[in-house]
Amino acid sequence: MSNSYRKTTEAVERLTPDQHRVTQKDGTEPAFRNEYWDNHEAGLYVDIVSGQPLFSSTDKYDSGTGWPSFTKPVDTDAVTTTTDRKLFMRRTEVRSAGADSHLGHVFDDGPRDAGGQRYCMNSAALRFVPVADLDAEGYGEYRDLFAPVVDELTDTEPAETAPTETPTERDAS
Repeated sequence: MSNSYRKTTEAVERLTPDQHRVTQKDGTEPAFRNEYWDNHEAGLYVDIVSGQPLFSSTDKYDSGTGWPSFTKPVDTDAVTTTTDRKLFMRRTEVRSAGADSHLGHVFDDGPRDAGGQRYCMNSAALRFVPVADLDAEGYGEYRDLFAPVVDELTDTEPAETAPTETPTERDAS
C-alpha cells in the first residue's frame, strides 16, 4: 500500500451521504448512534477517504460521550489541528493530514495517565481494519501495536503430553 495518503475525486464520490457531510462539510454524527463508539475489537482506524492510519484500538477508551475516543493518534504526523470557533465556543478541530478530512475534535479531559487528551472522533470519518486483516489490507507495519493480540490470534494450544511418574511415585504403589 502506498504511503501517499491523499484525497481523490474517486474516493470522495464513494462516500455515503453521512460520510461526505462529516469529512467534507465538517459535520458531526449523533452520539451513541454511530458505528464505532462501542467497538471493542482490536485493530486500526484509518481515514475513510485516503486510508491513512490514524488511531489504534490500543489507545481507544470509553469516554462516555458516545463517540469513539482515543488518547493519541498512531503517529503525530497523521493528524493536524486547527482552532474551531463554531457553535459559539473555542474547540480544537482534528483533520487527517493526508486527505484533510474532518475527523472530530481533541479535548484536554482525557485520561491523565495517558497524556490527558481525548481525541473525540466521528465514526463516519473512519474505517476499521481488524488486526487479522492488517497484512491483507497493506497495514502489516502496524502489527506490532497489537503484539499481545497478534500472539493470541496465532498461538495454538500446546499438545498435551501424558503425565510422567517420578521414581518415588512409582515406588510408592
